[in-house]
Amino acid sequence: MLLMRLPGVYRAQHDTSLLRTVLRRRGGVAGRSVLDVGSGTGALGIEAVRAGAASLTSVDLSLRSVMTSWLNSRLHGVPATVRRGDLFAPVGPRRFDLVLANPPYVPAAAPRPPRHRMARCWDAGPDGRILLDRICAGAPGVLNEGGALLLVQSGLADEHATLDRLDAAGLVPAVLARGRIPFGPVLRSRVRELRERGLLAPGQVEEELVVIEARHG
Repeated sequence: MLLMRLPGVYRAQHDTSLLRTVLRRRGGVAGRSVLDVGSGTGALGIEAVRAGAASLTSVDLSLRSVMTSWLNSRLHGVPATVRRGDLFAPVGPRRFDLVLANPPYVPAAAPRPPRHRMARCWDAGPDGRILLDRICAGAPGVLNEGGALLLVQSGLADEHATLDRLDAAGLVPAVLARGRIPFGPVLRSRVRELRERGLLAPGQVEEELVVIEARHG
C-alpha cells in the first residue's frame, strides 16, 4: 500500500501489517462503522474500508498524524472523517462496530512518553502499558453491542494484563494471531536494560507481536 508520511509520523511496520492481515482474514467488516484510534498513517482504516466498512473515523493526538491520515485517505479515495484528540475523547458519545488500535507499547525508562520527539510513537512508560490500559478501559464506551476491538501489541507489554483488563471491562477477549520479528533499532538499543528488568530472556533476539480481539456482548 502506497502511503505518504510526514516527518515525525510512525511508519507502518510489522505490527501494522500483522493487524491488517488479521483484519482481512477475520472478515465481518462489510457494512460496519470503524474507528481507527491512534491512526498514524491511516493504513488500518484504509484496509477496513477496502474490506467493505460503511464508515471510517480516524483519531490521533499528533497534528502531523492527523494530516497524514487525511492525506492518505484522499490518496486512496477513502471517505474518512479525521479528528485530532486523545484516544476516544474526540468521538464521544458515538459508538462503533469495530475499533482498531496499534498504540505505542515499548517499555521505556521514562515514566511518561515524550510529547515532541519521535519516541512518542513507541515509548509507553516502564511497563509499555500507558495507552494499552486506557484503551482496555475505554473501549466498551465506544463499542456497539456485538462490536469488537482489534489491537496489536508486543509481548513485552504483557498480553495477559491486556486480556485481564479487557475481561474486567466486560469484554470477551481472545488472541487471534501471533508473529515474531527480529529486534528493530529501538529494542536493540534497550536490550541490556530490558534484560536487567527481566522483560527479555537471555539470548532473546526476537519480539513477539500479538493481535487481540475483544467482543462487546
